[in-house]
Amino acid sequence: QVQLVESGGGLVQPGGSLRLSCVASGTIFSTYVMGWYRQAPGKQRELVAAMVTGGSPSYAHSVKGRFTISRDEPKNAVYLQMDSLNPEDTAVYYCQAAISTNIFGIATDYWGKGTEVTVSS
Repeated sequence: QVQLVESGGGLVQPGGSLRLSCVASGTIFSTYVMGWYRQAPGKQRELVAAMVTGGSPSYAHSVKGRFTISRDEPKNAVYLQMDSLNPEDTAVYYCQAAISTNIFGIATDYWGKGTEVTVSS
């Protein structure tokens, strides 16, 4: 019913920047939260940044001051501007959204398939 499609990953040198995009489509009645997670090789998936609809963003400590999350709520889109990237940011980045597909307001978590970010010289 709902699909999240990410784009914007790739290979970048340390100190460089990338911008990730994610758009949700399908039967969407309400979107409560959109955010980004990442999973590095051999590690658990972790929250990078998230933004509640109409609210302020929240960030993992490791990316605060370097990454910026933003949303286009009418388009059901979320973006992650990543600056001052370092090798520790190398991971698969996943878009996540809490979306209700009906008038009852019960939200379900949806995930994108992920986009790979590699920071290396």
